[in-house]
Amino acid sequence: MAIVVRIDVELAKRKLSVGEFAEKVGLTPANVAVLKNGRAKAVRFSTLEAMCRVLGCQPGDLLEWVDD
Repeated sequence: MAIVVRIDVELAKRKLSVGEFAEKVGLTPANVAVLKNGRAKAVRFSTLEAMCRVLGCQPGDLLEWVDD
């Protein structure tokens, strides 16, 4: 089983760049890239909350569980 991160989809819908998003959320662009590319091992709830606030979405819009 795998958790797929869908940040790129939500950014594209809103025509937001990684740099703009990172600044609004309070992360570095490098850390957004780690999340976006699925290399993150964990996400803090406070970070998830900030991402949802900036994007106006729910956590389920950003994270999806996929059965291998």
